[in-house]
Amino acid sequence: MSSTPSKAFASQADLAEKTVSFSRLSDNAWAYTAEGDPNTGVIIGDDAVLVLDTQATPVMAQDVIRRIRQVTDKPIRYVLLTHYHAVRVLGASAYGAQHIIASHDTRDLIKERGEQDKASEIGRFPRLFRNVDSVPAGLTWPTITFSGKMTLWLGGLEVQLLQLGRGHTKGDTVAWLPQQKILFSGDLVEFDATPYAGDAYFRDWPATLDAIAALGPQQLVPGRGAALTTPEQVAAGLNSTRAFIQDLRDSVEAGVRAGLDLKAVYQQTLAALTPRYGHWVIFQHCMPFDVTRCYDEMTQYPHPRIWTAERDIEMWKALAA
Repeated sequence: MSSTPSKAFASQADLAEKTVSFSRLSDNAWAYTAEGDPNTGVIIGDDAVLVLDTQATPVMAQDVIRRIRQVTDKPIRYVLLTHYHAVRVLGASAYGAQHIIASHDTRDLIKERGEQDKASEIGRFPRLFRNVDSVPAGLTWPTITFSGKMTLWLGGLEVQLLQLGRGHTKGDTVAWLPQQKILFSGDLVEFDATPYAGDAYFRDWPATLDAIAALGPQQLVPGRGAALTTPEQVAAGLNSTRAFIQDLRDSVEAGVRAGLDLKAVYQQTLAALTPRYGHWVIFQHCMPFDVTRCYDEMTQYPHPRIWTAERDIEMWKALAA
């Protein structure tokens, strides 16, 4: 008996290349952004460069390096992984950095689920893994890990690496330039782009955003979307991310209290959130993963389950077909 083909991932039909911007926030801080594709941050100190999130493949990272070389010839000595997702880490080898830094929680996640996540993400987002065969065999491992806080001195420039709480993952790290009040948030904050929350902690995420706000950033580079270059834009990015997480959680909790199954909760939540957020980048792609994870957290799985390519397909068939 033949089965009806399932609807392909929304992202598999997303083939259009995005326009890249390389924006200067200060003499030390730059943002590599691409219309909602994953961002890369660049911090240029007195004697070295720190790159935050690497792009998905070494070939894609070459464009970041080319733009860095247009503004400085200082060595790229450090790479920071704000979290473990493949789209953020697999380009690391291109930079030739002396050290790859991550939270210890992120290293634990790479060890626990890095291989499965790599296969899962490549299957979901083929365009974001251009020249994937350029990725070295194996996983991207940090050479330095920390818990809570670590300070780097790039000459006289202080760079604080902070774990402010769980949100997008349990290992999320932000980079903070306290002298300039510039923050690089990774995927804890998005701007006009849908937060991917398939590995998230919905109960914790709003408080983590509050901790970011408490630092008082004047500029912020989000995980996706344009760099936020005024306090008003920073507040808008924090508020819209917080609102999405809270609205999705409220809808899922209501469905769980009503005794609805996952598919019914998904349909109800999609209908509730589309009017406000449906125009955001990757909304249709993220919603099945986000609702599934939130439903898990509200029912029987306090910690995110591992996504595999097989689980991805089963979920997509069940919810998005």
